[in-house]
Amino acid sequence: MVDRIKELPLENVISDRFGRYSKYIIQERALPDVRDGLKPVQRRILYAMYQDGNTADKAFRKSAKSVGNIMGNFHPHGDSSIYEAMVRMSQDWKLRAPLIEMHGNNGSIDGDPPAAMRYTEARLSKISHHLLEGINNETVDMMLNFDDTIYEPVVLPAAFPNLLVNGATGISAGYATQIPPHNLTEVIEALIYLIKNPNANTEQLMKYVKGPDFPTGAIVQGKEGLVSAYETGRGRVIVRSKTHIDDQKGKKKIIVTEIPYEVNKALLIKRIEDLKAEKRVEGIGDIRDESDRFGLSISIDLKKNVNPEDILNFLYKNTDLQVSYNFNVIAIDDGKPKLLGLKEILNAYLNHRRSVILKQTKFFLNKAQKRTHIVDGLIKAISILDDVIKTIRGSENRLAAIQNLMDSYDFTQAQSEAIVNLQLYRLTNTDIVTLEEELKELKGQIEEYQKILSDSQYLGKVIIDGFKQISKEFGSPRLTTIEDEITPLKVAKTITVPDEEVHVGVTKDGYLKRASLKSAQSSVAELKEGDQFLLEKDLNTHDEIFIFTDHGNLIYRKVFEIEEARWKDLGTHLSQSAGLEPTEKILCVLPLVSGEKDKRVVAATNDGYVKQVSLSELRPHSRYLNRSIRFVNFKTDQSRITNVIEIINEYQEVVTLTQHGFALKFNISEIPLQKGRSAGVKLISLQDDDLVLGVSIINENDKYIGILQADGKYKNIKIEDIPLTTRAKKGVRVLRQNSSHKMNISGFSLLTSERNENFIIVTENGDQFELKPLDYPLSNRQALGKPVYNSKEYGLVIKFNKKIQD
Repeated sequence: MVDRIKELPLENVISDRFGRYSKYIIQERALPDVRDGLKPVQRRILYAMYQDGNTADKAFRKSAKSVGNIMGNFHPHGDSSIYEAMVRMSQDWKLRAPLIEMHGNNGSIDGDPPAAMRYTEARLSKISHHLLEGINNETVDMMLNFDDTIYEPVVLPAAFPNLLVNGATGISAGYATQIPPHNLTEVIEALIYLIKNPNANTEQLMKYVKGPDFPTGAIVQGKEGLVSAYETGRGRVIVRSKTHIDDQKGKKKIIVTEIPYEVNKALLIKRIEDLKAEKRVEGIGDIRDESDRFGLSISIDLKKNVNPEDILNFLYKNTDLQVSYNFNVIAIDDGKPKLLGLKEILNAYLNHRRSVILKQTKFFLNKAQKRTHIVDGLIKAISILDDVIKTIRGSENRLAAIQNLMDSYDFTQAQSEAIVNLQLYRLTNTDIVTLEEELKELKGQIEEYQKILSDSQYLGKVIIDGFKQISKEFGSPRLTTIEDEITPLKVAKTITVPDEEVHVGVTKDGYLKRASLKSAQSSVAELKEGDQFLLEKDLNTHDEIFIFTDHGNLIYRKVFEIEEARWKDLGTHLSQSAGLEPTEKILCVLPLVSGEKDKRVVAATNDGYVKQVSLSELRPHSRYLNRSIRFVNFKTDQSRITNVIEIINEYQEVVTLTQHGFALKFNISEIPLQKGRSAGVKLISLQDDDLVLGVSIINENDKYIGILQADGKYKNIKIEDIPLTTRAKKGVRVLRQNSSHKMNISGFSLLTSERNENFIIVTENGDQFELKPLDYPLSNRQALGKPVYNSKEYGLVIKFNKKIQD
């Protein structure tokens, strides 16, 4: 015993042992053979069941009995691994052409485990017969099993290309294989084309094999990946679920009818439910598995005002509703693992099939020739039947009879044995005509076999006929849809944002921020001196805001896109995120609440044009976060927007004033609703260097117009003093001009009957004065205003704003 102990370097031992182990794992466990598409355990299962008579035309047998037979005779490994392989070959959501039929629970697409082998029953499927057909006709090499007591096949005859039809997955030492299932009819058509056109290239073969055909259907996207996979053996495609949108009485739902290959349906549904529970996606209601014996169906209810395509794109990106499939076509070819393209697989299979047909033909030829020889002898014996019978009866024993027939009538030993083996009554009753017909048939068979063996084209025809018969019997329509292009996934951020209320502020100087309601309630907003809020409101994260500037630009934001801050912080300035110019002023900020009716606005320009447009028309759909968007095309470089106002009632009247003291009043319906960036229509007919001050909508409570002159004089007039007319007119004077000194209006404002609105006037010297309209009497259109301050001392008016009430 001591003499048998050797001391060896550890690295040498490990290298040698691991090499042997790797070779075994690669060749005997994990990788399929390119010829029959089977791993050793699968091949042994099918062969053992076939030899045991457990075929499709017989009754089902207990799976445990088959597993025991396989384990005892061919596969000396755990019964669980054998049963697991047997179950997989029976699952129609894993294999395109299941090789085993099973009674009982064989698992599910939800990942449920199969019932124990003592409960289930199994037998070979009909198509499995064509993998094993001819195995007893010396068509394939046989080898001794693990204990040298019985022979097993090295490979199965495989009358159809199982590797491509059913695919394979496996991981071995240093290798992993991932081969998808394909459509039997398509693969057979490609084989027939290759037999007829041996120099065909991959592109030509792909006219037949268009791509994988998964048993679960779905959609395969990416022709480029398919071409790579079929050329080189490696490639990547996208597999997407088949879905449709169901809209019943306004209630929308996503219906999933097919899912990607090898995706667990139960885990897929759980993943969607988890995303919903974690509030990573908004807009999903109930999720139900409505699958039944007629097919798969997952129903995803959607909430109102949700775009189904946005939800679908999110689910494609974040769940297994869409997966990538990586081809890694590695199989055992000539005893070695190889990376194979489509043509290499088809050629390897065809070479195997030719070998099988040739070996089987030789087997049948030899059998037919032997039978022909015997029939020749029987015909000769019947022609001298009395002499033959006399010779047999005169012989001492069987051996003597055989020898006497050979010596007396020149029969061969095989013929003599056949004659002696026939019972006397059969020999005397054998019809020579029947034998002659059999001989003729045998000669025809021999001629056929010799033609197959000698004519390669005829051999190809025989193989093609066999393929066509299998395709006719087992072919089925394609389940998986192939699309050339990979659809890009654009996930709308709106569906990933929590649906919550926040406090939003936008200031005149261009600062914007959003804060939690708690932050807004517990702190005071910080503003720069002279700044004020144009919008301060509780809004939902899915609401929108439209910011209009005097340069004719629109800054658009969804509320969730506004940077979150503490309410006491200044916020983010629009110059950082929207390219606001230093001289550009914000005129108006309008929110649009989700689900709210669309709003319309009117914008006037200083050169006398006006435009009415809806907010939905102005809403941009992409590339708006880092820039502003033009919503009015100006007539000149000096053109500016004077103001933007929201239309509450389309039957309201509007009034506009100019610097030189003209006023025009007309119905808002005079302004057409326009699209895009149009310049608008004429508001008022301006004279000389006159400019529009703005346009105002006259509300029900508005009774007066407060007019402030540039030299600090102010007056109130009645709105009704301005006659109602149509737009594009000159208007009427509301300020009398002095012939020696032209007076301009600096600003105006509509006032209610109480005239309790107060204003702040800022002069060019920087002084401020408070203006209270109630302190000034009503005037007529021609009257001059009363001084608010001494313009000679403090300068002209540069700002006229409403006072913010504390």
